[in-house]
Formats: sequence, C-alpha cells, structure tokens
Amino acid sequence: MSRLLRSIVAAPAVRAGAIQLLSFPLTLLAVYTLARAGGAPGYASAALVQGAFAAVLSWRAGLAPWWWPIQFLFPVLLLFAQSPAVSPWVYLGCFGFLLALYWSTFRTQVPYYPSGRRVWAAVAELLAPDRPLAIADVGSGLGGLVLHLSKVRPDCAVTGIELAPLPWLVSRVRAARAPGHHKFVRADYHGFDFGSFDVVFAYLSPAVMPALWHKARAEMRPGSMLLSYEFVIPDHPPDVSVTPTDRGPAIYVWHF
Repeated sequence: MSRLLRSIVAAPAVRAGAIQLLSFPLTLLAVYTLARAGGAPGYASAALVQGAFAAVLSWRAGLAPWWWPIQFLFPVLLLFAQSPAVSPWVYLGCFGFLLALYWSTFRTQVPYYPSGRRVWAAVAELLAPDRPLAIADVGSGLGGLVLHLSKVRPDCAVTGIELAPLPWLVSRVRAARAPGHHKFVRADYHGFDFGSFDVVFAYLSPAVMPALWHKARAEMRPGSMLLSYEFVIPDHPPDVSVTPTDRGPAIYVWHF
C-alpha cells in the first residue's frame, strides 16, 4: 500500500465512515436478538443502537472525542431527515450552515479538520525559542492554534489563513478579545508567499500534500520549517515527527 493511500485510509472521516459500516451488522444482530427475546425495537431504537455502537467503536479506534457524538447522532439524524414532517426550511438551514463551514471543499479537497490543545502545545514546543518568528496556519479553522501561539509566544506574528467563511468569521470574533500579535485572513493559501514565514503549519488532507510540498520547496527560505499534522508528503520523509497524544496522529516536520 502506498504512503498516499495509507494516509487516505487513516483520515478521520474515512475511518468514521468505516466504523458506521461496521456498526450496521452489529446493530442487525442486536435487533434480531431483541426480537427473539420478545422485544419489538422500532427504527428509532435501531438508530440509537447503531449510534451507540459507532460511538463506542470510535472511542476504541482512537478517534478524537468530537467524533463520538457525531457518530452517535448520525444514524438518528439520518432517520429524522426521512420524516415528511420536517420542514424544507430545516434542510435549507442545514445546507446553508454546511456551505458556510465547508465552502469550497469540493475544489480544495480540504474539509474542516480541527486539531486540539495537545497539538497546539506540541507545535509551540517545536518553535525556536530564541527569536521572533512569522508563523502561518494554513487552513486555520476556528483559530485555536493561532490564538494559542500568539498567547504563549507574544514575540511571534501569527497569521491564520482560512477560506471557509464561517470558521473565518468565528476566528475574527475570537481574535477581537484575545491578546497577542495575530491576524486572520480569508483567502486561499495558494495566494500567499510562503517565503514570508519562518514556520508554516498545515492540517489539510492527503489529496493536497504533493501541491503543498511543491509550493513550500519553491518559496520557503533556508532555515524555515514546514509542519503537517497527521498527513505525510508522499516520497518526502519528514526530518522529525512528534506525537502529541498517545494514540493520535503525529506532527511531521520538514526543515529547509
């Protein structure tokens, strides 16, 4: 199996979908057992059982904690969506929310992937402590990493680059009340010169890693550093890898 294919298979969304598929035969077995025992579970009960199996398996598989409620609620919401009593405005509202959250994922192939506090702390440990740095978070999401780094390293200038409008807006609102030298820009990172930064952090997707590497190699200065959480770059082994959590993915580091 190639490194790129391994990265795709290891992606959280792919693992979550596989867990839902694995939970389905377990749900059928549970429903069959209940029926043999004299129970008569309906569709709602089956959806709850499916969600419970998926949530537990997600926990056992080491998926991040925010996946557990998503996995539990997915079958229930899928059943709810089939109800004729649901107003079309509910679907329109959900569509608008998802559009604002994921925006051009169909083009960029980069969905919304939050990281976490342990990842932010590990990134801060990787920064050179003896000089101010210009740092970019490519696909900054809700701005957690940017705000954390600007707090623990007030000598650094941290830029969050986010294309989706809803995460970018949330970041701007959070930044208005947070100390530090930071800013959030709504843009595609392809329009930024990586040569302006000492450190570039990315939590994107396996599909875009070759293009990210090409841009970094062409633009980043000697002495700068590229960080990628979870996703490796095919055919370019990292110089260093750091695992922020016991069972979670690694941060991969390339020095230029």
